[in-house]
Amino acid sequence: MFSIFKRDPAKKLKKQYFAKLEQAMLAQRKGDIRTYSLLTAEAGEIDRQISSFNNSSS
Repeated sequence: MFSIFKRDPAKKLKKQYFAKLEQAMLAQRKGDIRTYSLLTAEAGEIDRQISSFNNSSS
């Protein structure tokens, strides 16, 4: 009944995901490929969390 007042945790994860991707893009532009790959891997892990959260809520 009061589910409209609950926050969506997937929304917070999506914000983190896009922030990591933006940081990775900036690192790639600077030529720091090692940091780019680490940030991309972290973004992938966040994406897996989002997809598992969406699958469990369905």
